[in-house]
Amino acid sequence: MPLAHPAPDLADLSHLRDYAFDWALVDVETSGLVARRDRVLSVAVVTLGPDGRQTGEFSTLLDPGCDPGPVHVHGLTRERLRGAPTFAQVAGRIGAMLQDRVMVAHNAQFDYDFLAHEFARAGQSLPVGRRLCTLALNRRVDPPTSDLRLGTLAAHYGVPQVNAHDALDDTRVLAGILRSSLREAALLDLPLPLVPCPPRQDPRFTPRSAKTPCAFRNPGRPAPGGPLRQGMKIAVTGETRTPRAELVARAVAAGLNVMSSVSRHTSVLVTDDGGSGSAKARRARAEGVPVVDERTFLRLLGDVRAGVPHDISAADAAVPPAAAPVARPPSAPVPAEPAEPELSGTNVTAPDTPESFGPGAPGTPAAVPAARTEPVGQGTRAPSAGRRRSPRGPLSGRRVLVLGGTHPRAAATRARIVDLGAAAAINLSASVTDVVLLDGGETDRRMSRITSLEVPTHPPAWLDAPHVTGSRASGDRRAVVNVLPRGGVVDLPLPDSPAQDVSWTVTAAWAQNTACEVDVVAFVVDEDEQVACDEDFVFYGAPENPSEAVRLLSDGPSEQTIATRLASLPPSARKVVVAAAIDGSPTFGDIGAIHIAAGPGTGAAPLVQSTLDAATSERTMLLAELYRRGPLWRLRAVGQGYDHSLDALARHYGVTVVE
Repeated sequence: MPLAHPAPDLADLSHLRDYAFDWALVDVETSGLVARRDRVLSVAVVTLGPDGRQTGEFSTLLDPGCDPGPVHVHGLTRERLRGAPTFAQVAGRIGAMLQDRVMVAHNAQFDYDFLAHEFARAGQSLPVGRRLCTLALNRRVDPPTSDLRLGTLAAHYGVPQVNAHDALDDTRVLAGILRSSLREAALLDLPLPLVPCPPRQDPRFTPRSAKTPCAFRNPGRPAPGGPLRQGMKIAVTGETRTPRAELVARAVAAGLNVMSSVSRHTSVLVTDDGGSGSAKARRARAEGVPVVDERTFLRLLGDVRAGVPHDISAADAAVPPAAAPVARPPSAPVPAEPAEPELSGTNVTAPDTPESFGPGAPGTPAAVPAARTEPVGQGTRAPSAGRRRSPRGPLSGRRVLVLGGTHPRAAATRARIVDLGAAAAINLSASVTDVVLLDGGETDRRMSRITSLEVPTHPPAWLDAPHVTGSRASGDRRAVVNVLPRGGVVDLPLPDSPAQDVSWTVTAAWAQNTACEVDVVAFVVDEDEQVACDEDFVFYGAPENPSEAVRLLSDGPSEQTIATRLASLPPSARKVVVAAAIDGSPTFGDIGAIHIAAGPGTGAAPLVQSTLDAATSERTMLLAELYRRGPLWRLRAVGQGYDHSLDALARHYGVTVVE
């Protein structure tokens, strides 16, 4: 789909009425990647009017009062920063430029979070009401580039880049990218992914102490009258004679795993009131968890037996190779994959909720075809991100959009598209090569754009014997991305060095005209499929876990990302479960498919993508899992929907839900 790329510098955007805002483009260079801990070293702001013309510019180095961090990246040494103002000294000027404008940045949540922390340290609020991420915008446009990094987009749009990682130059480049991106969004009639930004006050940015992960595997429950073992999960409820903090510290020092909630995996509940009506006591009684009083517990702490340490290679080496699907003829039966969470195994009924999980539960998408895939590098070192295998099939390298039809019919059509080697699109973008029209598809409001862009349209029968002329995706990054079916598994590439901590992202997107709220969440779970603490449930109200190894990035109204630094996860973390939930009465049948893309970092080309269809009545949906397998991490596209609420899903993973 060829799109025009006129020179951005002096182009007038005043005719793009629906995209006319006052903009404040921002770039920061920082001493690290963690906004709660690290500091801004330099900042630049460029303002544009609704016509796209520059109206102001400001940049400065800053004295962070700390080590400047990776000098080899940003080039900002202590000597260069000496004598620069502090952020508090320039906060007023920066705030005036941001006030009443839409903040724009590339990977905008990163810049937004750092500015919010700096304003908080200065005793002020960040005056930003909305932000726009040019990375998210270009994921919607989907230009034919090798990745979506700032320098790559600059080259694609013809924007000169003089000094990468210089805040002012990056902001000037960003201005050119924004102008070109807005033109192409207008050509495709794409809504802008504007993100509302609530006021960020100082209390929101107080550091949290991370829970020390337990170093031992859970041995289960003690024998009646028997000793405790390291790794046992302990919960405490009610008043204690020993100060609670001291009691917890002594248990942790003994090698026990103190939990904030009770689940079927809890080893012992400590309470002096066995008949307590607390939620923990009720759950313990329902699950048959042994209960001991505080005095008995203190005595048992004096003789805690040795446990089995978490050992990634030893723990996973015993897992049979069949844990992931293997290549087989399309007609061959596909066996169930072992080592699945209980959510996708036999029914599980939590005592405090009547719902049950599993394939037999109401709303399970029985009509979705079984998974078939060929894992990358199985049994060997996984290939680097630059050496991906092209999907095979008559539609390899194509991206096909389905319009019209009922949700089950559209879901079946998208499954057929994937079987033929293509990616199934859910929105119109520059990468769409073909459109399949089901009943009523010709009346879709996007048809006028599709016609004007000369995108080929086809009847459903085209998929029986697809014929394509040329390859619109030839040389395109999309031609080498692995397209996973539901249940498909791929090995993630090993880092170049053990010290490299790559942030793997799973981005979920859905139809841009969706009216209801969809929340993407993540659970960091252990070998028992349980969180180590409630804070390992990452969602919009708590967008990062205590170690900040897993973060939720809000990229737009119809797109959210879970970013995970795998090397920063403790050995006890066996899996990161990514899910989506709908707020209110609508279901995934109303929304349609969810598209996921996973890759190394926010701007890198995706390694894999998958289009997941639930059936009709589901309100929560497991999207993907990142899980350990020996020295490797793997990604599975799950696509399993449930009728239950997010609260019920959280309880299943051991999160305490306040009623």
